[in-house]
Parts: sequence; C-alpha cells; structure tokens
Amino acid sequence: MTSRLVCLDTVMVDVALDIGDLPPRGGDALSSQRTIAAGGGFNVMSAARRQGHDVAYLGQLGLGPMADLARATLEGEGVEILVNPRGPLDLGLCIVLVDQGAERTFVTSPGAELTLSGDELRRVRWREGDVLYVSGYDVVYPDLAQVVVPWLSELDAGVVVGFDPGPRALDIDDSVRDAVLSRTNWLLLNDAEARLLSNADSPEKAIRYFTDRYDFDGVVVRLGARGCVVRAREELWDVGGFSVTARDTNGAGDVHNGVMLAALVAGESVEVAARRANAAAALSVTVFGPATGPSQRATDEFLEDRAHEARPVVLEPNP
Repeated sequence: MTSRLVCLDTVMVDVALDIGDLPPRGGDALSSQRTIAAGGGFNVMSAARRQGHDVAYLGQLGLGPMADLARATLEGEGVEILVNPRGPLDLGLCIVLVDQGAERTFVTSPGAELTLSGDELRRVRWREGDVLYVSGYDVVYPDLAQVVVPWLSELDAGVVVGFDPGPRALDIDDSVRDAVLSRTNWLLLNDAEARLLSNADSPEKAIRYFTDRYDFDGVVVRLGARGCVVRAREELWDVGGFSVTARDTNGAGDVHNGVMLAALVAGESVEVAARRANAAAALSVTVFGPATGPSQRATDEFLEDRAHEARPVVLEPNP
C-alpha cells in the first residue's frame, strides 16, 4: 500500500472577518468580507494532497455543524479520516479579525478536537513509510498533551515524525517539548521560532543548537521569501526562494511543511523536496484566502519556468 502523510495537527473552522480597525471594548465593527472554512491542520493536508500524495487526518472532529463543514471539506479534498466522529462536542472554531493593516487578531473556542483519546490514537494501522505530522498545538494544551506524548513515545520506530513547534513553542511545557523533540525525525520551523527556541542569531547556528541536542534526520528552517535552510545527511543546504508578488502570506508555512514532508514520503532527495516546498509556498502567497496550496501541475510548471532560479547550494559538505 502507498505510504501516507498522516496529520495529527488539529483541524478547526476558521471564521475570518475583514474589518477596518479593531473595535474598542464594548464597541462594534462592521466587516466588509467574511470567509468560513476548515483551517488548522487542513492547510498542511490540502497542500500535500494537491501534490498527488495520500493524506490522512488523525483527529477527532466531533458532531455538529462545524464538524459537518470540516468533514465535507476533508472528504472533498480526498483526505482519509482515521477517527470515527463522536459527540457530544462540536468541532472548535477560531475567529480571525483582519484589520486594514492585514494584522490578524485571534479568538479561539476549542471543541471536540481536544477530546482525542489514547485509544483512538492506538487504533491506527500504520503503513510502511508513513510520515506523521505533529504541530505544537497538539501538545500546548495540557489535556491533549497528556494523551499525545505517551502515545508518541510508544510509536513504532518506523513511523517518521515531522514536528513544527509553531508560534506558541515557548508555551509548551519544557518536559513535553523535550519529549516530542526526542521522538522527532524532522524538525520544521520558521526563522523566528528557531531563534526563539535556540537563542541563536542565525538559522545556521539555530540548526547547530538543535542537532547538538537531538538525533534528527533533518531540520528545516523556513526563511519566507528567502527560501529555507536545511540540514540532513550531515550537509547544510541553502535552498533559495522564488520572487513573486505576495497577496496573502497566511498559511505559507503550512504549505511548505505539507509539500516538504509529502515529497520526502515520495522518496525525493532533501534538496529537491525543499526546492519544491519553496515553490509551492511561493505560489500559495499569490492567492488570497484559506488553503491556497497549488496543484502538482501548477508546481511542476512553475519549477520548469524557473529551472535556473533558486538552485540549492551546499554550505557545509559531508565530512
């Protein structure tokens, strides 16, 4: 059977409202535009799925109108749902207020996604070559962390784990974060998160900090428009970004993670996977809205048109 990208990153429903300015306390604001869509882990899954890879969601959706919306979206994208839904809770939602400066303010109302049980996790039947994607949001909430961390420690060594600590990395309990990092094969994070966790002043030094402490297969530090730096096989790669006109950068990191891991699942080399992830992330920011990961064909054509651009460079040769 074909190996999959299995996503543990929780799915929620995002309700995005475009407003001029945030209202004062007790005030009101008129929204000029709204979108209601599946978010969270769906952004990673849709990015990988659109590249033609098998993807599965390992999370509890619950029962209710929010769960129905998310389930229909996942099924429409061709994502396999591994956990049977149950009540009494509906799926959680996140209110996103986007002001005229494109700054986002969030109000999160958790739901069924935080009720995932250890029994539900242990029922998963893994395929050879499966990659599990874990987000910091899976372990930042103590109740969910108590379920996820012991299960991760028992997980078959053949399952490759990709972990993105996310913007709340420092809110994760130190012992929890250490336990997850100890089971991580691929560490995925952006430049700001890498510096925050390592106190390093460059992505290269941040990578050295992590690899001195943990036995990773690889580390990817995303640099936005500048691409990414990747360490794997004792080599350090600078994989340049692509020049595009950005309309909406929200979710670009999710697209990068999804495409990077999916390409590794498919057997691509590290440098090829990273360049493809950079291309997909670049294409995603040219489109406004949620879950903007490009198709496999669009990514292939983009890379063909930019064949001589952003070639990977080895910064540190294999000793």
